[in-house]
Amino acid sequence: MNLSLILACVWVVTANLVAMLPSKDNHWTYAYILIGVGIPLLGYVTYENGPWWGLALLLAGMSILRWPVIYLWRWLTRR
Repeated sequence: MNLSLILACVWVVTANLVAMLPSKDNHWTYAYILIGVGIPLLGYVTYENGPWWGLALLLAGMSILRWPVIYLWRWLTRR
């Protein structure tokens, strides 16, 4: 397993640990941080391992951060 996949696994574990913490803003601050770290990580995984691993990581990230994706979809379809 190379460095990019190890970092992706650390990102997934961190996202799950953050979800267990209490939060006053429904975890939106943590979601923004995870998105900011996850996008370059997605590019790094795709660059090192190919598009199929990048797609798998994208789907994993979308399942973990599903509410930002749902709100983005609603915002795009409203326009």
